[in-house]
Amino acid sequence: MSWSLATVALNGPTACLEVGGQLYRLGPSLARAGSTGIATVVELFSDWERHQAALDKAAALVDAEDRVPAGSPRLAPLLYPGKVLCAGANYYDHIKEMGVPDTRKEAQRLFFFFKPPRNAVVGEGATVHMPIGTKAFDWEIELAAVIGRRARAVKAADAMAHVAGYTVSIDFSARDHNRAPETFYKLDWVAGKAHDTCCPMGPRFVPASAIPDPQNIGLKLSVNGGVRQDGRTTDMIFSIAEQIEILSNIMTLDPGDVVLTGTPAGVGAPKQTFLSVGDRVDAEIEGIGKLSVTIQEPLIG
Repeated sequence: MSWSLATVALNGPTACLEVGGQLYRLGPSLARAGSTGIATVVELFSDWERHQAALDKAAALVDAEDRVPAGSPRLAPLLYPGKVLCAGANYYDHIKEMGVPDTRKEAQRLFFFFKPPRNAVVGEGATVHMPIGTKAFDWEIELAAVIGRRARAVKAADAMAHVAGYTVSIDFSARDHNRAPETFYKLDWVAGKAHDTCCPMGPRFVPASAIPDPQNIGLKLSVNGGVRQDGRTTDMIFSIAEQIEILSNIMTLDPGDVVLTGTPAGVGAPKQTFLSVGDRVDAEIEGIGKLSVTIQEPLIG
């Protein structure tokens, strides 16, 4: 039976098992399947293979008494990931729109930056706050891969066995804070990308088994109902497996870490069209669902 995972706001964060479009409290559902001691989604990744088997069993045994009220606000599925690593400039059509002169794969060097998990990761709704002082707040829809097994110096051929599943994410950034042309390093990735609330995730986590080919799924992002990004993961320069190989040669990837895998064309920067307070952003990925957020005033104090 198919299932996914979510976390909702219900007298505090409540981990849920989603079956047939209905949410059930995760703890009691797992207990019914003979697995106890799990209170949060992120705890499942400590032993993903064992817990996935328990989730498969629990999905067939859900009970109406564990249902979560309809309309409960969804938080990010994982509260909170370990590391949030983001691949920069990893779609062919995106590097073309950003003015990269040579778009051949062999001319590219995949790079990553961090977002702070506890401060940046939020869920759906009126959750994203404009960075203080920015006048160039931009969007990027991204397929987020969640690590389920420790990965260190793995080869691309073996990398996907380390992925537990996927969720939708939006990489919001302050393009004007990102630039530092007067300095020798030219870019400031922390000032541009690491702002509070600027990494929403959701609406659910789906296991890897539910996405047979993550390198061929659609991504679409709209601002106030107007489509801005409409691409497919087939356009990635470096595949998810290649990204994990490269990352795991730099650092150990731990269970519960999240890798944002890049964004297709359609971001605001090339046309100098940016977000304002009150704008609604809808990000949808095939096989996972739609994550919707509304931009709020800067978070101060």
